[in-house]
Amino acid sequence: MIFSRRSNAVLRLARAAVVTAAAAAAGCATASRFDATAARFDASSLPSVELADVPFFPQKQFQCGPAALATILAYEGLDVDPDALAPAVYVKGLKGSLQAELLAATRRHGLIPYVLEPTADDLFAEVRSGKPVLVLENLALPRVPVWHYAVVVGFDAERGDVVLRSGKRRRHTERLGRFLRHLRLGGDWAFVALGPDEPPPATATPERYVRALAGAEPLLGAAADAAYSSALTRWPRDPLVLFAGAGHELAAARYENAAGLYETLLALEPHHAAARNNLANALAEQGCRTEALHQARAALADVANESPLRSAIEDTVGSLERDAAAAAAAPEPASCAR
Repeated sequence: MIFSRRSNAVLRLARAAVVTAAAAAAGCATASRFDATAARFDASSLPSVELADVPFFPQKQFQCGPAALATILAYEGLDVDPDALAPAVYVKGLKGSLQAELLAATRRHGLIPYVLEPTADDLFAEVRSGKPVLVLENLALPRVPVWHYAVVVGFDAERGDVVLRSGKRRRHTERLGRFLRHLRLGGDWAFVALGPDEPPPATATPERYVRALAGAEPLLGAAADAAYSSALTRWPRDPLVLFAGAGHELAAARYENAAGLYETLLALEPHHAAARNNLANALAEQGCRTEALHQARAALADVANESPLRSAIEDTVGSLERDAAAAAAAPEPASCAR
């Protein structure tokens, strides 16, 4: 995101790898890798684990989605049940639930849904870390699918079985190969739910976590502060996390915090024009007109003429030049000395 002085609004513009997708549907199917993983996944190296305290909600007919979602939400301490969730996630005409609806319902309950990379290693790593994983399986054939949501709660290393909360069975088991095949046929889709005050998932990457947080942020309110803090603790020198965290601070009018994060990012990527533009705005809000204008002009020098960022940065420069002319004789705060 880049902040425009003229509109005082956040302009969501194209930025490599993340910004254009930040609030998009995170449940879209990705390239299939569970099938390849099944062939080389060494189950003997995976220790037994079972999250025995994960709740169980036996599903009603065609309503595995509400039951699976209630399972992971209740595990996070929420007072939910499938019947209450069904109106929001169950589509009667489809006799099932869409992935996007499950993610949206998770956000509405104040949690962050994080869609996993489609690998067996990541899925079982999350279970070992203490997170039940909601998965979509196809229990039949590609052309005649039987869709089913279940929750992975463990792995029995001695038997080679995956342990699930599934259908009307509290402890349903599937052979690993069969389970991975069901996942592949289901689009390799799985996610965990976490509270905003929890650390990022064990297998999280900065890009995927920022995407998940961006999708949930409008519904998190002040709780988003903790989520950004956790991301910055986990990845204190990741440019994307710094950029997103600084943008959150700037939008919350915590200008000094925002400036500090932008400066850390610019020390890593000196030609990051969007960060430098936003730093200019953070400085201007603190009354540091001279340095703000310097940063804005530097940002403009770093952006190409055809860049979609250019008009917003030109607006920042123009606004700061007018402010500087209008307040030429006014002293700046002592804190502006840099």
